[in-house]
Amino acid sequence: MNIAVIGSGTMGSGIAQVASQAGNRVKVFDKDPDALQKAEGSLDKVLDRLIEKGRIDEERKNEIQSNITYVDQLADLADAEFTIEAIVEDLEIKQKVFQELESYQSKDAVIASNTSSLSIASIASCLDEPQRFLGVHFFNPAPLMPLVEVVPAVQTDKKVFDKTFTTLKNWGKSTVKAKDTPGFIVNRVARPFYGEALRILEESAFGITQDQSGIATIDWAMKELGGFKMGPFHLMDFIGNDINYTVSETVFKAFYYDPRYKPSLTQKRYVEAGYLGKKSGKGFYDHNEQEDIKPDTDTSKGQKVFERILVMLINEAADALHMNVASATDIDLAMTKGVRYPKGLLAWANEKGINWCVDKMDKLYDTYHEDRYRCSPILRKMDKQNITFDV
Repeated sequence: MNIAVIGSGTMGSGIAQVASQAGNRVKVFDKDPDALQKAEGSLDKVLDRLIEKGRIDEERKNEIQSNITYVDQLADLADAEFTIEAIVEDLEIKQKVFQELESYQSKDAVIASNTSSLSIASIASCLDEPQRFLGVHFFNPAPLMPLVEVVPAVQTDKKVFDKTFTTLKNWGKSTVKAKDTPGFIVNRVARPFYGEALRILEESAFGITQDQSGIATIDWAMKELGGFKMGPFHLMDFIGNDINYTVSETVFKAFYYDPRYKPSLTQKRYVEAGYLGKKSGKGFYDHNEQEDIKPDTDTSKGQKVFERILVMLINEAADALHMNVASATDIDLAMTKGVRYPKGLLAWANEKGINWCVDKMDKLYDTYHEDRYRCSPILRKMDKQNITFDV
């Protein structure tokens, strides 16, 4: 199959590697020849590391590399059967690229965007053949992260969706179908992991101090008591506070300023100060310092932190199901495969008890009287009917 990838950055290069490893002929486009050269060199280093780890041999490396061609003219993508765009998150720029691309390709060619925040319907609207367009959201790094959210727009032809879904599964990816709503599945459902952790810190809930120790305590609770791979503040530093804040702000605006997605002023101040996280050397943690920040390992306090963040995550996952963003199975698969949660959130709700979830949310609402803490209707309905999620 002839595959085209638009954009030679980390994500584009990763997608190209995935497609090539699956035996496809791949063309990577970037208008900057220097960027293409850098991408080719980066892939060579990635494949050398795989050889060192014993995952591939020299012959396999040469095979993967020979499948990929680097081009700096969009017209060179004329023969592509499936094109994936991975460039800057700017609607006008994407539309301009797609309009030019469409003029070169056959009407049967599938065109997709790897956007994580823009409306698929909006991007598709620029095309003469919008029915060929859809979203395919990979997670970084694409060769390692198994999840791909496949997002049909209202214009997308069902045959195009089915073909794309099957193609990505054949590439070895865990594929889920997501509705074209802000954040799709993962970036929507995961907001409380960051937002509620920041809220707990800001209000010094449960006696959490507003300092490095308090930050470390919240991370300790989520990692050691909750079983998450990383605590929320470590993860925000890893992602980049600027990127994480922008996603929160984008989702907040896209949902017409629903208070559930309200960004944190604390994180905004960190961004304004240039404390972006690991990439800038300092974020919620100082990554240039070797000093080990000691968390408060009071299990009672930590459990309260963990349960408050967990129930907010469960409530968001439940509401995504309530609004038909995805199936219960796909929501849980997305969160375990896309952000490596220790359990699917809806399965976790079953384990904790639906009544437990409703009671926790109602107590939060009674305390704050903020719409942020409204219990999802589906949880309340299930509690009354004494049923659990079918996952």
